[in-house]
Amino acid sequence: MLRDVLLLASGGTLALLALWSWLLWRDNRSSLAAKTAIAMNLGIASYVYQTTGWIEQNNLQGLVLGLLARGTPALFWLFARVWFNDLTRLTRFDLTVVALYIANSMVLHFTFQTMDGVFLISGVLFRIGMIAFAGAGLWEAWRGREGDLIEPRRRLRLALICVVGLYVLAIAAAEIAVFNADAPYLIISLIGSSTVLATLAFCIAMFAVRRPDLFGQDPIRGDSAPPALQVDDPLAAKLLALMQADKPHRDERLTIAMLASRMGEQEYRLRRLINRQLGHRNFAQFLNSYRLDEVRQALADPAQRDVPILIMAIDAGFGSLGPFNRAFKDCEGITPSEYRAKSLTDSEIG
Repeated sequence: MLRDVLLLASGGTLALLALWSWLLWRDNRSSLAAKTAIAMNLGIASYVYQTTGWIEQNNLQGLVLGLLARGTPALFWLFARVWFNDLTRLTRFDLTVVALYIANSMVLHFTFQTMDGVFLISGVLFRIGMIAFAGAGLWEAWRGREGDLIEPRRRLRLALICVVGLYVLAIAAAEIAVFNADAPYLIISLIGSSTVLATLAFCIAMFAVRRPDLFGQDPIRGDSAPPALQVDDPLAAKLLALMQADKPHRDERLTIAMLASRMGEQEYRLRRLINRQLGHRNFAQFLNSYRLDEVRQALADPAQRDVPILIMAIDAGFGSLGPFNRAFKDCEGITPSEYRAKSLTDSEIG
């Protein structure tokens, strides 16, 4: 009887994951966030499918599903990193870390029967990786929560990440208990089947959110030039005038709460203004539009040709060179050095 209930729950989980993945592909296939969500769903589905015992482990299908299942924590981290930071591309570091984790999972798969020293070392690395990726996903949700301007996502992020993150930790603990302490395999089956409840709750929450841009791209580029001052809304005019005159973006510690207090306005009104009227998905994008515009002007100024680019970036409000370089290249498609050389050459020709 219990076995039938577990199989029914697993089937329901697979159906819900398939439905959500299809909707993501249908509506947001060009979004990197949607693609990483689909990849995470494949990992979760593979884990659930494995726990049913419907497949043989020692064949090609078992290898593929096993790698996807074991890769779920890494895919979860990628999803959290991309979605909550509105990333449009993955870095080489992101891909390398995930590739190494998958490679170790493959070693674990092929040494499972031998139970030798390689298997033990690979198993330890795998557990550490699971916990590390779960913790990293939780951190991605936590560190950007205040600057998130998509209100439905802001409400969902901590609940979703806590549930999924704790679920990954539960899987890690269960597998340690089963494979290292001879606990009954039923523990893993119970955890696997319980995903139907979390998946159902999340799908209901997602279906209730009627924001077409939840997984979509920005209506405008978040790091493009700042908006013009010609606006009809008094609050927007007040904000843009402050940004132009006082340049608060130069303070790398500036938060939306601090800016609202400085303007003497309620925070929720400022959030809604920057998101719905100015088109930014998070507060960092809004600030970066001003920071990048200031750096672009400095790079194109012949009088500043000898000023180090790092100084320009820090003066504009970037805390370090790495985030500045990534933001600049995402916006312009070239490095700051290339932009400076091209702009100065154009000015000399002109």
